[in-house]
Amino acid sequence: MSDEGISANKPDWTREQVRGLWDPGYRQLRAIRRYQAARERGGIAAGLLAKYWVLSHWLWSLMTQCELHLNTRIGGGLRLPHPQGIVVHPDAEIGVNCLLFHQVTLAGRVVLGGHVDVGAGAKILGPVTIGDHAEIGANAVVTRDVPPGAVVAGVPARVISYRRRPCPDPGPDTASAAAPDGDAEITETPGAFQGVPARSTRTPAPPARPSAPR
Repeated sequence: MSDEGISANKPDWTREQVRGLWDPGYRQLRAIRRYQAARERGGIAAGLLAKYWVLSHWLWSLMTQCELHLNTRIGGGLRLPHPQGIVVHPDAEIGVNCLLFHQVTLAGRVVLGGHVDVGAGAKILGPVTIGDHAEIGANAVVTRDVPPGAVVAGVPARVISYRRRPCPDPGPDTASAAAPDGDAEITETPGAFQGVPARSTRTPAPPARPSAPR
């Protein structure tokens, strides 16, 4: 599936299917899913199953060195292709269809929206909210909110482009209508992404001079 076809609201559970005989990220995530389901179901049998999944989670956490708490709120469709060194705070929330690479840290109250891709080594320091379809570059350090569809990189991280526009192009009469050419610097107008028309850059015509009295 192309990037454009990934939803920020509807989980794609096929993203969590096992890939090959050795897929520690899948197995650790499965332990979390089964543990949470057992706790929600309740009862003696479910309690015993929950203990088994606690042990399974501990084993795979030890093997991957991935700190992903059993009670973390995780949307469906999460992918952990290389879970080694991932650290997620228990108060963090992960939206649907997200992607976390190795050595990612979600510190404190971090909320990832739907379909957020976080590159290897990135650090997100809460409290912050990452908008839907955003992309965090490798080794970036994020200390403030990221708007939907934004691509951020650097230390501290800043918006370098947008991979998805949160609203349609406002039209040819606005400042943000023209697309940048080649490697030209990208200048965004925040109002255009919130459904507010961007201010015009046209210079207003001077007022008409009053006619002389006769």
